[in-house]
Amino acid sequence: MIRNRPVVAITLLWTFGYTIAYSLSGISWLSLYTTLIAAIAAVALWMLPIPGKTAVCGALVVVMAAGYYADYDGRNVSSLNPQAISQEAEAFTLEGVIADQVEVDGDKAAFTVQSADSRRERFAVSVKLLSRDEQAAAKTWQRADRVILQGTLQTPGEARNFDGFDYRRYLRFQHIHWQVSVKGAAQVQTASPDHWSWLQLLRWIDWFRSMLGDGMERLFPAAQSGFMKAMLIGLTNDIDPEQFQQFSQLGLTHIIAISGLHVAIFLACLLWTMRKLGFTRETYLITAMIAVPLYVAVTGAAPSIIRAGLMAVIGLYATYRQTLKDGLHTVLLVGLLMLLWEPYYLMNVSFQLSFLVTIGLIVGVPYANKLMPIRSRAWRDAFSITIVAQIVSFPVSIYYFNQFSLLSLAANFVLVPVFSMFTMPGGTIALFVSFVWMPAGKALAWIVAQVNEWLFWVVSALSRWQLFQTIWPTPGIVWIIGYYAVWSLLVYSLLLRGGNGDSGKSAAESGPMLSAKGTQAKAGRLSANLAAKAGYCRFPLAVCMVCGMLAYAYEPDRWVQEGQVHFIDVGQGDSIFIRSPRSRSVILVDGGGTVSFRKPGDEWKQRSDPYEVGRKLLVPLLKQRGIHAIDYLIVTHQDADHIGGLQAVLEQIPVKQLLFNGTIKPNPGVETLFQTALANGVTLVKVYAGDILQVDEDTRLRFMYPLPASYTDGGIRVEKEQNTESVVFLMEMQGTRWLLTGDMEKPSETKVLELIEKDRIRGETAPDKTPPLFPGTGPVDVLKVAHHGSKTSTTDAWLDAWRPQYAVISVGQYNTYGHPHPTVIARLGERGIPVLRTDADGEVQMSVKDGVIRVRTKLRSQIMKTGGNPLD
Repeated sequence: MIRNRPVVAITLLWTFGYTIAYSLSGISWLSLYTTLIAAIAAVALWMLPIPGKTAVCGALVVVMAAGYYADYDGRNVSSLNPQAISQEAEAFTLEGVIADQVEVDGDKAAFTVQSADSRRERFAVSVKLLSRDEQAAAKTWQRADRVILQGTLQTPGEARNFDGFDYRRYLRFQHIHWQVSVKGAAQVQTASPDHWSWLQLLRWIDWFRSMLGDGMERLFPAAQSGFMKAMLIGLTNDIDPEQFQQFSQLGLTHIIAISGLHVAIFLACLLWTMRKLGFTRETYLITAMIAVPLYVAVTGAAPSIIRAGLMAVIGLYATYRQTLKDGLHTVLLVGLLMLLWEPYYLMNVSFQLSFLVTIGLIVGVPYANKLMPIRSRAWRDAFSITIVAQIVSFPVSIYYFNQFSLLSLAANFVLVPVFSMFTMPGGTIALFVSFVWMPAGKALAWIVAQVNEWLFWVVSALSRWQLFQTIWPTPGIVWIIGYYAVWSLLVYSLLLRGGNGDSGKSAAESGPMLSAKGTQAKAGRLSANLAAKAGYCRFPLAVCMVCGMLAYAYEPDRWVQEGQVHFIDVGQGDSIFIRSPRSRSVILVDGGGTVSFRKPGDEWKQRSDPYEVGRKLLVPLLKQRGIHAIDYLIVTHQDADHIGGLQAVLEQIPVKQLLFNGTIKPNPGVETLFQTALANGVTLVKVYAGDILQVDEDTRLRFMYPLPASYTDGGIRVEKEQNTESVVFLMEMQGTRWLLTGDMEKPSETKVLELIEKDRIRGETAPDKTPPLFPGTGPVDVLKVAHHGSKTSTTDAWLDAWRPQYAVISVGQYNTYGHPHPTVIARLGERGIPVLRTDADGEVQMSVKDGVIRVRTKLRSQIMKTGGNPLD
């Protein structure tokens, strides 16, 4: 392969070397010296006439790449010493230049600063704006401005949940190791650049993009301008998050994200226009080669657009020189150059999707065309391109986004041509016409907007069909490799099946009846027939393998008989994920939430895409863990830090039953939540003390609060104070006991203990020996400490009654409430109860198998313990 297609082979081997170095980081002998030695050995070996040198040289290329990546990654460290600056972290002064475009969103301004000293360290800066005037001032800050600011220096936050987003890792891949938080624009002093640099060129591009964005805001309605800016020039800040989610659910985000599709449309329109204007072949090819890099710069220069732009320039140059070009060679040469320039591109999702889909189309479409029973070449190409792109992008899509719509193929086939052939060129023409004559530009934009309205309605309608939306857990790299292998086998078996049938028929019909070589001809026919039969067997086997791979990926732990209880770190709030061991039923207790305090007149502080626990954290985590549906959603009470994230859950994940305390809090968010549940066909169930939920043979929930006596009318009561109405239940799972308490407080604890005692006495004195309605107190394996460790609960009497083996506190890091309270921690410590806290430990995951609880935390070490007795 290296002899016949050296660029293809070297790029694939180089990528494999990067992957090894990334997976096995910390190998000391991998360095630039390793790369140099391996390169010398490969050149020397290649010149020797010895067998097997191709394989050895290929292995040396892998070692070269691994050494190159390890050296590059090893040099990506901060020049600042954390211990040396720890005393100055609260009053850190930074002087440098603004290195990227300043993003102002509500009361926050964010940008990157490159220090002015010789270290050229990059810092992620976040400025909390305190007034409208400060917001206006921040909008004047530009790339290349000199800046002096003072703030708090801190390391970026790491992932606090298993498989959660790691902001520290994300910034490190951008060569940023520190964050600076600034309070108030008064702490930021800016000045115009004092000398020319490349940043000033990028500053001009920022201005040009902003001008184009302003033009689109004037042309298109507010509901569409964000979409058009994202689609045409890559400005994604103003796109409606809900609209983006709808496109994402249908696998249509490549329409919004600038990619090879946009470069192809831009190039096609440019070349068509210049041909119509009578430009010579040489002129329009040279003009296009100059225009493509400008288009890449104006649209944001993401890895996918850089790839497409480089490929377009190479293709145009090859056409200009009238030289033979190989599409696969071109795309992999571009990939190799980009990886040499920036090895971290390999971990970029847009880079991965762009190259995989492009390679898949180059390699797969010709074979798909052979198998497609369609006479029309245009329709055959359209179907082949859409199907191949879907198949190739599927593993990467579910790896990063954990969802796939069964309508994606149809949506791409029908909607992409309309967006690419009408919306994009129409919007571009309208924009440039508006700079010449605004009324004409608005007239063209109005036509485009009408078509967009219809398209958005279709996307919105299709994305709401949860029946066609599938959720996939994050697959492993071995499965991804196997996926591509079995699909290759399936295509190969189809081609072989058709080819062998034809060749067998040809041999049978053309072979001579009487010949001196009759025996050989007969043997040849038998061999062809056997090969044809083998081809027919290979096809169903390949189909079964593909189906098996997909079934396993959809539910990889189908046969795992292990219970799971995850205390998810949602900040200052509660969210507990439970999966029963026998039936694999899913229970979600609360969903966290972001508490926001806004006064009248603070509307300017509202951000276009504010952080929301459900949409940004909880739903992605549940999808990554392959939660296709939630059987029981338990709302302990309706405070914002417990239900805020559940709105996104109800909108994106099917829920069968919602269990709540029988009250409703007068709050717009609560009303919207219950309305969404009813609209989605969720069954609402009021639970009170004495109710039992038998999940399966191994799992039972015994509800102990709120008391049913308060609800004699059977209706739903309005209750503003929700802590005193928290749902409390004891869960029994494979002999282990878990007490989950919501935000209950001391009076509720007293009532529960009194209720249990009265029930015990009644059971002992009843003449018919009626079994007790409530479980007795006594040791529990895990206690979820109430109200995030507030001093208003977790009394001595409560702890003495339940005697927990472990306590878990769900509490936000750096919370302003003083949770958990020192008195609660002291009570737990006096009894020798180990405490796991989400603020210190991150997510706490517990698994139950054969009565044994195994514990692991995201930020600290693993613990093991044995649980209690089996269920009755």
